[in-house]
Amino acid sequence: MEQEVPVTIHNSGEPKQETPSANPIPEPVRELGSTVSDAVSSFMESEQYEQLKQTATKVKSYIRDNPVPAMLYTLGAGAVLGFLLKKKH
Repeated sequence: MEQEVPVTIHNSGEPKQETPSANPIPEPVRELGSTVSDAVSSFMESEQYEQLKQTATKVKSYIRDNPVPAMLYTLGAGAVLGFLLKKKH
């Protein structure tokens, strides 16, 4: 079965200069995005991020080595969260 794929060919010339009125993203949202991006970048360079990666590796190893207990722990945690978060009728 053949399917046509739309293709857009971009001009290889100079990129267009965006005018401020053509940019649909408001300035406060752009600043928030920049702030969040900076925070994530600094976190990824921190010691806590390295510790988090090491912990994730240890958890993966534990789950591979002990699949049944890990599944039972997960089932228990899900049951506890279900009881805590269920709506009262």
